Amino acid sequence: MEVKIGVRNAGRELFLESSQTSEQIAEAVSAAVAAGGVLELVDEKGRRVFVPTEALAYVETGPTEVRKIGFGTVGAPQA
Repeated sequence: MEVKIGVRNAGRELFLESSQTSEQIAEAVSAAVAAGGVLELVDEKGRRVFVPTEALAYVETGPTEVRKIGFGTVGAPQA
Protein backbone atom coordinates (compact mmCIF):
# COMPACT_ATOMS: atom_id res chain seq x y z
CA MET A 1 0.00 0.00 0.00
CA GLU A 2 1.36 3.40 -0.95
CA VAL A 3 1.00 5.98 1.83
CA LYS A 4 1.45 9.73 1.38
CA ILE A 5 1.57 11.92 4.51
CA GLY A 6 1.23 15.68 4.33
CA VAL A 7 3.05 17.54 7.11
CA ARG A 8 2.07 21.06 8.12
CA ASN A 9 4.59 23.81 7.38
CA ALA A 10 6.73 21.42 5.34
CA GLY A 11 7.32 21.76 1.63
CA ARG A 12 7.52 18.03 1.00
CA GLU A 13 5.32 15.04 1.68
CA LEU A 14 6.39 11.77 3.28
CA PHE A 15 6.02 8.67 1.09
CA LEU A 16 6.23 5.06 2.19
CA GLU A 17 5.23 1.61 0.98
CA SER A 18 3.45 -0.31 3.72
CA SER A 19 2.28 -3.90 3.97
CA GLN A 20 -0.62 -2.66 6.13
CA THR A 21 -4.05 -2.42 4.54
CA SER A 22 -5.84 0.86 3.93
CA GLU A 23 -8.22 0.01 6.79
CA GLN A 24 -5.32 -0.64 9.21
CA ILE A 25 -3.72 2.67 8.28
CA ALA A 26 -7.05 4.50 8.72
CA GLU A 27 -7.48 2.92 12.17
CA ALA A 28 -3.94 3.92 13.19
CA VAL A 29 -4.51 7.51 12.03
CA SER A 30 -7.89 7.74 13.80
CA ALA A 31 -6.50 6.31 17.04
CA ALA A 32 -3.49 8.63 17.00
CA VAL A 33 -5.61 11.72 16.31
CA ALA A 34 -8.15 10.77 19.01
CA ALA A 35 -5.37 10.28 21.55
CA GLY A 36 -3.58 13.44 20.47
CA GLY A 37 -0.33 11.52 20.27
CA VAL A 38 1.96 10.28 17.55
CA LEU A 39 1.06 8.44 14.36
CA GLU A 40 3.29 5.39 13.90
CA LEU A 41 3.41 3.45 10.63
CA VAL A 42 5.73 0.66 9.49
CA ASP A 43 7.03 0.41 5.93
CA GLU A 44 7.66 -2.79 3.92
CA LYS A 45 11.28 -2.97 5.11
CA GLY A 46 10.29 -2.74 8.78
CA ARG A 47 11.29 0.90 9.26
CA ARG A 48 9.04 2.86 11.58
CA VAL A 49 7.79 6.36 10.77
CA PHE A 50 6.57 8.63 13.57
CA VAL A 51 4.61 11.85 12.95
CA PRO A 52 3.13 13.98 15.77
CA THR A 53 -0.61 14.33 15.14
CA GLU A 54 -0.48 18.12 15.51
CA ALA A 55 1.84 18.16 12.46
CA LEU A 56 -0.47 16.03 10.27
CA ALA A 57 -2.09 17.81 7.34
CA TYR A 58 -3.45 14.65 5.65
CA VAL A 59 -2.81 10.96 5.08
CA GLU A 60 -3.55 9.46 1.67
CA THR A 61 -3.50 5.75 0.82
CA GLY A 62 -3.61 4.09 -2.54
CA PRO A 63 -2.62 0.90 -4.29
CA THR A 64 1.03 0.36 -5.09
CA GLU A 65 1.66 1.49 -8.64
CA VAL A 66 3.01 -1.26 -10.86
CA ARG A 67 5.79 0.00 -13.12
CA LYS A 68 5.49 -0.96 -16.76
CA ILE A 69 8.57 -1.98 -18.70
CA GLY A 70 8.89 -1.90 -22.48
CA PHE A 71 6.91 -0.37 -25.27
CA GLY A 72 4.77 -3.16 -26.68
CA THR A 73 1.63 -4.80 -25.47
CA VAL A 74 1.71 -8.35 -24.24
CA GLY A 75 -0.47 -10.69 -26.26
CA ALA A 76 -1.08 -8.21 -29.09
CA PRO A 77 -2.05 -9.95 -32.32
CA GLN A 78 0.65 -10.00 -34.94
CA ALA A 79 -0.01 -9.27 -38.61
